[in-house]
Amino acid sequence: MSYLRFDKTLMTNLEESLPKEILRSNRSGGYSCTTLVDCNTRKYHGLLVVPIPELDDENHVLLSSLDATVIQHGAEFNLGLHQYQGGEFSPRGHKYIREFDSLQVPTTTYRVGGVVLRREQVLQHFENRLIIRYTLVDAHSETTLRLKPYLAFRSVREFTHENGFANRSYQEVERGIKTCMYPGYPELFMQVNKENQFVYQPDWYRNVMYTKEIERGYAGTEDLYVPGYFEFNIKKGESVIFSAGLSEIDTKTLAKLAEFEVNVRTPRDNFYNNLVNSAHQFIIYKNGEAYVLAGYPWFKCRARDLFIALPGLTLTNNEVDKYMAVMKTAEKAIRNFMAGKPLGVDIYEMEQPDVLLWAMWCIQQYGKLTDAKKCLETFGFLAKDMMEWIMAGKHPGLVLDDNGLLYAPGGREKAITWMNSSSYGSPIVPRSGFIVEINALWYNALKYGAEMVRQINEMELAQMLEDMAEKAKKSFLDVFLNEYGYLLDYVDGKMMSWEVRPNMVFTCAFDYSPLSAAQKKTVLDFCTKELLTPKGLRSLSPKSGAYNPMYVGPQSQRDYAYHQGTAWPWLAGFYMEAYLRVFGRSRVSFVERQLVGYEEELFYHCIGTIPELFDGNPPFHGRGAISFAMNVAEIMRVVKLLDKYNEY
Repeated sequence: MSYLRFDKTLMTNLEESLPKEILRSNRSGGYSCTTLVDCNTRKYHGLLVVPIPELDDENHVLLSSLDATVIQHGAEFNLGLHQYQGGEFSPRGHKYIREFDSLQVPTTTYRVGGVVLRREQVLQHFENRLIIRYTLVDAHSETTLRLKPYLAFRSVREFTHENGFANRSYQEVERGIKTCMYPGYPELFMQVNKENQFVYQPDWYRNVMYTKEIERGYAGTEDLYVPGYFEFNIKKGESVIFSAGLSEIDTKTLAKLAEFEVNVRTPRDNFYNNLVNSAHQFIIYKNGEAYVLAGYPWFKCRARDLFIALPGLTLTNNEVDKYMAVMKTAEKAIRNFMAGKPLGVDIYEMEQPDVLLWAMWCIQQYGKLTDAKKCLETFGFLAKDMMEWIMAGKHPGLVLDDNGLLYAPGGREKAITWMNSSSYGSPIVPRSGFIVEINALWYNALKYGAEMVRQINEMELAQMLEDMAEKAKKSFLDVFLNEYGYLLDYVDGKMMSWEVRPNMVFTCAFDYSPLSAAQKKTVLDFCTKELLTPKGLRSLSPKSGAYNPMYVGPQSQRDYAYHQGTAWPWLAGFYMEAYLRVFGRSRVSFVERQLVGYEEELFYHCIGTIPELFDGNPPFHGRGAISFAMNVAEIMRVVKLLDKYNEY
C-alpha cells in the first residue's frame, strides 16, 4: 500500500480533501501546484507555473487547470472541479474519485460507471513542461476523452479578468496547438501523443474563486480563458499523454519521456524519503547557477535560508555534488558582496548581519558530514577571508565591539534578523545591538575558524581568533546570561529583551558554545517548558503579554503574529540537536517522539512536506508557505543525527 494514499471517503469529502495540496517542481524554478481534488484555491496554484525572466522575476501561471471529460454513449461526465463566486462548485468531478496516491507521482483514479481512468501528473526535469498520462484501466464500451485547458497567462501576484486584449488565435502544431494570450509571454504548446481533434470554442469562465486568498484578506476571484478542447477515443488498457510546455515536442517521444520522469522520482514510501523528495524540489538550477529556494509557492532564494537549509537538504542524503554546486554560486555572491560589487547571482538579503556567520556554520557542517580535509581545501580560504573581513569592521551591518562581541546597529529601524516581519516599514520585533544568536554564531565561527586556519599554517591568525573567542566567551556570559538561567534575546545599551524566545537555543546546539553543560541544561529547560510544541519551537513564550500564536486573518494581522508565538519546525531541529548533545543517548526516545509530530504533517496542508510555520496553540494548524526549505532540512538533519546515536 502506498504511504501517501487517500481513499474515496476522504477524496469525496471536500471539507477534508480541499485543504490538502500537492506540489511538484521541475528543478529550474517552475512548479505545478493545486489541491488533491484539482480545484485551485490560491492564485499561486496552477498546473504549469513558470518563471519568465523576460517579463520580471516572478513566476507566471500559464495553464491553470485541465478538465477531463469521459464520454460514453453520448453521456458526458466531467471530472473537473472549480469553485465559483458565491461558493458554488462546478462541475463537481471529485465525486468520481476513488483514490489518490503519490508513491512516485500524484496519481488519481476515477470511476464513472464501468469506466476506470487513472491520471498521473509529472513535470519534466529542467524543462518547463507538464506531462499528464491518462490510462483507461477499464471500460465496457467505446470511450471518448475530452481535455479542456483553462489558461491564465498572468503573474502569481495578480489575477486575470475577461478583456478584449487577449489574443484568442491559435496555430496547429503536431497533434495539438500553440497559443499566446499576451505580448511578452512565450507560446504555450499543448499536444497529445495520439491523433485528436481540437475543437475551437473560445470562452471565458468567470468568477473562479480562490478561498485561500480570501482567507488571507486579498481579492479572490478571476476569469480564466478556455480556447477550446481536445477530443480523442481511448481504448481499455491504453495510455494517452498530454503535454503542455514552452516548446514543441515530438509527440512520439512522450510515452517514453513520461515513463522516465515517473520512474526517476524518489519513491515517497516512508517519512524520510518524503523529506528527500521534498528537499529535491528546493534545489533549482538556472543560467548555470544552483540555488536553494526558501519555500513554495512565493519565496525566492534568500541567503540566510540557503546556508541554514543547504546541509540538511543535501549532505544528509550524501548529495555532495548538489551542496558543492550551490556553494559555488553562493561563494560568488559572498565574494562580490565583500568586494562591494553587485552580487551577479539571484540571491537575496546577502547584506543581513548574520548571513556570513551562517555561511561559516554551513561550511562547518560540510567538514563534519563529509571530509574535513576536503572541506579545508575547498573552503579554507573563503572562511579565512570572511572572518578577516568581519574582524576588520568592513561588514556594513556589524561592529566588532571592544568586548569581543558583534554589535548589530539599525535593528530598530529595519528588520535585520530572521524575525523580519514589519508594519508600515518598521520591524514588529525590533532586535538591535548585541543579538543572542548572532553572537552564538560568532563564537562558534571564531573557534571553528581558528581550527581551520591553523591547518593552513596561518598560526598568527589562528591565535588571534582564539584570543578573540576567549574574550567573546566571557562577554557573552556577562551580556546575555541572566539570573534566572536563560539568555536575553538582545541587549542594546540600557535596552534589553527579557522575553523568552527560541534564539537562545542555538548556543546549546553549535559545536562550540560559550555556555557550560549546566548552563545549557537550564537554557534547554526554559525552551522545553515555555516554547516547545509538537510542531516546533514557539517564537515567543505564552507568558509574554505580546504572545499572539494564531497566524490567521489579513496580512497586517498575520504580520503581528508571525514571530510573536507561532511555532517553527526548523528551530526544533536545533533544539533536538542540542538536546542530544547535552543529554546523549538517554534522550533518543524523546527526540523520536518529537519527530512523530512532523511525520503526521506529511498528510496535511501540502502532502509529503512541511509548511513554513504553525499556530503556537493547539491544534497547531500549518500556515504560511506550503513547503519550507529550512523546516525540511532541519528535520532531515535530526533524522540522520538520530541514526548516529542509534548505531551505538
